[in-house]
Amino acid sequence: MAAPWQGVLKKIDDYRWEIPTSYKQGMTVPGLIFASEAMLSHIWEEQVFQQVANVAFLPGIVRNSLAMPDIHWGYGFPIGGVAATRVKDGVVSPGGVGFDINCGVRLVRTNLTEEEVRAKIERLVNELFLNIPSGVGSEGKIRASEKELDEVMVQGSRWAVEKGYGLAEDIIVTEESGCMKGAKPDKVSSRAKKRGIPQLGTLGSGNHFLEVGVVDELFDRKAARAMGIEEVGQVLLLIHTGSRGFGHQVCTDYVGLLGEAVKRYGISLPDRQLACAPISSPEGEDYLAAMACAANYAWTNRQFILHWARESFIKVFAKSQEELGMRQIYDVCHNIAKIEEYTIDGKKQKLCVHRKGATRAFPAGHPDIPDVYRNIGQPVLIPGDMGRFSYVALGTEAAMQETFGSTCHGAGRVQSRAAARRSLRGVDVARSLAARGITVKTGSMASLAEEASEAYKDVSEVVDITHKAGISLKVAKTRPIGVVKG
Repeated sequence: MAAPWQGVLKKIDDYRWEIPTSYKQGMTVPGLIFASEAMLSHIWEEQVFQQVANVAFLPGIVRNSLAMPDIHWGYGFPIGGVAATRVKDGVVSPGGVGFDINCGVRLVRTNLTEEEVRAKIERLVNELFLNIPSGVGSEGKIRASEKELDEVMVQGSRWAVEKGYGLAEDIIVTEESGCMKGAKPDKVSSRAKKRGIPQLGTLGSGNHFLEVGVVDELFDRKAARAMGIEEVGQVLLLIHTGSRGFGHQVCTDYVGLLGEAVKRYGISLPDRQLACAPISSPEGEDYLAAMACAANYAWTNRQFILHWARESFIKVFAKSQEELGMRQIYDVCHNIAKIEEYTIDGKKQKLCVHRKGATRAFPAGHPDIPDVYRNIGQPVLIPGDMGRFSYVALGTEAAMQETFGSTCHGAGRVQSRAAARRSLRGVDVARSLAARGITVKTGSMASLAEEASEAYKDVSEVVDITHKAGISLKVAKTRPIGVVKG
C-alpha cells in the first residue's frame, strides 16, 4: 500500500523529503523536511508540512523552507522551522521566531559523579526548586526598576555578571556573548516591560525545566573533553528557559503591528499568522530591535538561574565553586532571527535567518564560535523530555551549506498539552519518573502531565536523523536523574 505522502513529498534520501514548488501556487522555493520515513506519519497526520509550504511564500526567501525532524505545529511557522530571507528585499516574520523569544539551553559541567549526587539528589532537587522561582506567573528575586530593565535589554548577560551573578567566563561561552546588538528599549511596549520586570530570574512553566543529568554515552571523546565532558557517569546541569512573559508580549505586540504592515506593503500570504514586514522597513527594523531586547532579557534570565544553581550545589555538597568545577559549557538559543552572511548562487548575501525551534550549528573555524571551540565546532545542546535522554552535538559544514547553520532543538511534541493531560489522566507521572530513577519537583502536577515523555517524540530518533543527515554530529548523551519543573 502506497504511503499517503507519495505524490506530495519527493524522497531525496532516507533523511530528506522535498515539497516541490508545484505543490502550492505561490511557493517560490521548495520545502525540505529532515525526517525518517517512520517520522513522516506524524508529520503527515498533523498536516504540519502545510506550514512548511506556506513559509515558502515569504518574499525574499532563499534556497528552501526548512523543517527539522522535531517539527510540529506552530504559530505561522512550524516549530522546528528554519527560513532565510534576503535583507535587501526580504521580510522578517515574528511567527518565524515564536512567542518565547530566545528560549534556549545552557549546559554546565561539574566534577561530581552520579554516585555522589544520587546520595543527595532529593535534597539537591528541593534546594534548586526553592532557590530558583518557577511556575506560571512566577516572580523572581530580582527587583529591577524600569531603568534597570532597559539596561538588561541592551547589555544582556553582562548586566547580571557585573552585578555579581555569575562569572565573566560564562559570557565567553554564550551565543552572541549573551548580548545581541541593535536592541532598542524604546521599541518595546510598556505592557511588555511591566510583564518583564517581576519575571526576571525565573524558570517559568510550559516545557521549561532544570535537569540534573549524568553522562550516559560518549560518541566523540576528543570533542567532549574540549567541552569539559570527561567520562561516563559525570554529572551535568541543563537549564532550559527563555524570555518569559516579556518575550511573549513583544511577539504579541508585533504580530499585530506587522499584520497591518502586510496590507500596507501589499504582501500576499496564505496564512495571516505569517504576518511580516520588509526587513529594511521601519516596522521590520523596529521588530528586530525589540526582539533583540527580548533575546538579551532571556540570556540575562538564564545567567541569574545559573548563579542560583551554583549556590544550590555549593550548599548541598559543601564544596566551593572551584571544587565543584561548575563551568558553563555553552548557552545556545533556539527561537531567534539573525542577520548572517551566506553564499547563495556563488554570491555572498546578507540574510535574515529565522530559527524557530531550531538551534544554530556552526562548524569548526567559524568566526562566531568562541576561541575555545574554534577547532571542533559550535556545541549544540538538545534537551529531551525530562524522562529520556538529552544530547550534546557539534555544528558542521554541511549545516552551513544546507540549513543555514541550523539543526534540531529538542524532541518535538506529538501531543498537545490538552491531549497529554487527557491521555495521562489518573497516571502519576512523578511516580513513573521515580521508577526510572528520576527525582522530580514541580509546583503543578497538571503541568508535569503536559510535559510527560509520552507527549514527545523520542529525542534519540530526532538526533539520529540530524547526525546521519550530517547537519549536527553527536558528542555525548545524558540521562536525567533529577528534574525541577515549573
